[in-house]
Amino acid sequence: MTDTFGCDRMRAAVLAAWTASPARFREDANAEEDFALGGYRDRLIVELAQNAADAALRAGVPGVLRLTLRGEVLTAANTGASLDATGVQSLSTLRASGKRDEAGAAGRFGVGFAAVVSVTDSPSIGSRGSGAVRWSRTETAALVAEIPALAGELADRSGHVPLLRLPFDEPPMVDIPEGFDTLVRLPLRDQATVETVRRMLAETSPALLLGMPALEVIEIEIDGSVRNVVADGWHVVSESGEFTPGETAELFADRPTEERSRPYWSLRWAVPVTGTGEPGPLPGTVPPVVHAPTPSDEPLDLPALLIASFPMATDRRHVAKGPLAEFLVERAADAYVKLLRELPRTSKLLDLVPSLMGKGELDARIRRAVLDRLPGTPLLPALSAPAPAVQTPSFADVEVYEPDAEWQVEHPAPEPEAGGWVVAGREAAVLAAGSAELLATVADFVPGLLPAGWPPRHSAMAALGVRRVELSDVVDLLSGEAADAREPSWWRSLYDVLPADDPESLGALPVPLTDGRLVRGPRGTLILTDGGAELDLTPLGLRIVHPDAAHPALLRLGAAEATPRTILDDPLTKAAVSQSLDSPDPEPIARAVLSLVEAAGLVAGEAPWLAELALPGTDGELYPAGELMLADGALAGVLESGTHLGVAAAELEETYGARVLAAAGVLDGFAMVQDADVLLDHDECDHDLDGEDDWLDHVLDLLPELDVPPLVPEFTAVRDLELVADWPAALELLTRPPLRSALHPLRLAGVEVPSYTAWWLAHHPVLGGRKPLQLRLPGADPLLQGLYADAPVGLDEGALSMLGVRTTLAELLASHGGPEELLDLMADESIEVDRAQLRALWVALAAVDPSRVAPPSRVRSVLRGAIVVAPAEDVVVVEAPDLLQLVADRPLVLAPYDLAEALSELLDLPLAGELTTGEVTSQGESRQVPAEVRSLLPTAPETYVAHEKLLVDGVECAWRYFEGAVHCTGMDGLARGLAWATGQWNDRLAVAALLRDPASVPLLLAEADLS
Repeated sequence: MTDTFGCDRMRAAVLAAWTASPARFREDANAEEDFALGGYRDRLIVELAQNAADAALRAGVPGVLRLTLRGEVLTAANTGASLDATGVQSLSTLRASGKRDEAGAAGRFGVGFAAVVSVTDSPSIGSRGSGAVRWSRTETAALVAEIPALAGELADRSGHVPLLRLPFDEPPMVDIPEGFDTLVRLPLRDQATVETVRRMLAETSPALLLGMPALEVIEIEIDGSVRNVVADGWHVVSESGEFTPGETAELFADRPTEERSRPYWSLRWAVPVTGTGEPGPLPGTVPPVVHAPTPSDEPLDLPALLIASFPMATDRRHVAKGPLAEFLVERAADAYVKLLRELPRTSKLLDLVPSLMGKGELDARIRRAVLDRLPGTPLLPALSAPAPAVQTPSFADVEVYEPDAEWQVEHPAPEPEAGGWVVAGREAAVLAAGSAELLATVADFVPGLLPAGWPPRHSAMAALGVRRVELSDVVDLLSGEAADAREPSWWRSLYDVLPADDPESLGALPVPLTDGRLVRGPRGTLILTDGGAELDLTPLGLRIVHPDAAHPALLRLGAAEATPRTILDDPLTKAAVSQSLDSPDPEPIARAVLSLVEAAGLVAGEAPWLAELALPGTDGELYPAGELMLADGALAGVLESGTHLGVAAAELEETYGARVLAAAGVLDGFAMVQDADVLLDHDECDHDLDGEDDWLDHVLDLLPELDVPPLVPEFTAVRDLELVADWPAALELLTRPPLRSALHPLRLAGVEVPSYTAWWLAHHPVLGGRKPLQLRLPGADPLLQGLYADAPVGLDEGALSMLGVRTTLAELLASHGGPEELLDLMADESIEVDRAQLRALWVALAAVDPSRVAPPSRVRSVLRGAIVVAPAEDVVVVEAPDLLQLVADRPLVLAPYDLAEALSELLDLPLAGELTTGEVTSQGESRQVPAEVRSLLPTAPETYVAHEKLLVDGVECAWRYFEGAVHCTGMDGLARGLAWATGQWNDRLAVAALLRDPASVPLLLAEADLS
């Protein structure tokens, strides 16, 4: 067999070296075993692919690798340069790669083929047209066994020898697949090895191809099933370079000579992408480790594949520390940033932003380097330009030192790129919550604002330095000239896209007003509805939302939906009205208020505070509306001339009409004062009404003693009564609604008291020149006849009664001061009172509580049958008929005897019995009372005392009932005495008739039955 590759020579040299130095044999065996069982134990597929890639690179052809597992044999066919003697020598040596001068070669350490030792004891390789070579553990063991110097070593190793140090010529391979140039055949050691290889084939991923760009496809056939592994669907960024001699000396100072002979570097980042070009997650078959270029044991927990020419430690599993590794970490960070910049600018980029914590030391160093670069890298799309960069120069930059100087230099923001603004993370801002429409609307106010779809809570936002902007921050940014220049319709479009679930953040939201102002905060603003939008209300100082900006969102945030009526109730409107008289330009205020009154449809008296509105009169002077009259109004015709009231200017009535002016407080009829919850106290109850304090005193006199002043829930009064000249016409107005309500009495603390209006009218001569209190209803109680004149006709009785016109004696006596008024009238000598009327008046007065009456100084009484008015000190109240004879010379108050004591106490007058003892001073004869008397007086005494001349206290009398006995001088006296003694005083005349004619008893009894 032809020794194509010099295998005989290589075997002889190796065996000679082993024979000369058995330790060399042991060293080679241990080294191969270390690589096979250690650093390259699971790299079989990787190393086969690496050799295929290098072959394709040398030949300059597309690299293709076909891995076929049939039964217990794995074959690897590849395209590219054929096997040559150098290759065989490289495969049969350790740590002496034949590719050290090949830039871009994947294999660089000369130990990769040792990976086959982990699965086979008889590998072979051959190329089309150039022969083949094999290695055999059995044949190697036989050759070693023939060398006596190695017997001990072989025995110590239990016959285990290195596999790949002794190559053997192999007949040319005839089963190299068509289209391939080289074939590696690996008979697998056992079934367990077959399963291991099967697993490694299943785990082969596109990452393998990405680390070996010369290799385009790996075809994997397992038991007839074919799978192609390609590197499609990945975005790759590659960087490489060659070191200068100086860099090599610095960076490779701690590296082996073999590596220093390769003064170039390369790295590649790759990330899978979707159909849209966005990055996706790494496939599960791609180990999350650094590839150098084959997978290492250095974890890399980034969602991208890193393949770099990192220097490896002797275990070929870990990156060796040193300046070269640090150099490549920095280049890897640069390339990673470049990778991110080349990908579509969508939120998927955030998934590629590393966190700070890595899974290993190298991972952490790469992450830190990337994170140092990202915040300042233009990477993110923005809806708006970034804020201009502002720099405060140091004192070193200042020509003249000024310790108090504060100055800055502003650098303009860069121009947008073709696709829009691209900003660095530290220039960007992301809105915490909001729709795409909101972002587009406010973009001009938020520098570097990211578009919709960028999650604000993504951890990468903080790593990039993106400023998170809350909705309240956006509201704060809506200011300055840019905000002032916005049209009201723009603000409405903003309100339309604001979120409805965060009212707290929108508390200071700007709102454009009809007067051109832009105010902060919807609360307190008014949105006009119901026909008020076209009104010019600027003079009132109200915060009226511009109609083009009005939006329901403002209502949710505290704005009020206002109608002309509610605007009139606004405190600002009321303040403008109350201050209008002092305003330097009250006319616009008047126009605004009157237009509101008109639009609201107010009626007179509905808003009494409008009476303070300053309006011009016919004399050109300004008046409060409540002090102006309509020229043709009812009030103007009843008042006297020369009052303080003016007449509304004609142009006002022409412009707004009488109804609107009356609703604004201009007087058509009498003005009403209306108040609520009024304390009847001199400090609290002050409505500038004529005689109000006197009315208040009158009311308080009528009420019982109270701990606190009484409260009037609704106070209503008519003012300007003191200005009336035409009372008949005025009373017609006052006794018709709505003014009539002011006449109704009030009920306080359970007591009915007169209203102010009724009280005032009652005490002024408003009815035919007389006070209502001096008049009675025509045809009313006859007992008041002569005491009161009849009220004039024309007003209804209810109105007259409320004005104080007297109706009945009972009503008079029940009224406050009524009994005293009656006594005063009875003491008026100009008034005629007949005897029956007088007796009835005394009967009524007897029922009055004396505490309500001050004793009169003169008293209407009876003197010797005539009705007179006598001084009170002369008048006597008679309590018994037999005492009349003793006081006949004095004015007497005569009323039913059972009322005498009440009248005595009421009038503070003596009783007749208090002025005389009533003692019988004459002698008489006891006689039997006629039996017939008992038919009328069943309880009559048995006897009486008859006197020829009866003297009582020395005064001659007709009869006296004294100490239980009847004394008399004749039949009439006897009849009176017996009737009084038996309590049948009303039967005295019948008894007298009986005594004169006893035969008339039956007739008298019959008449008595008819009584």
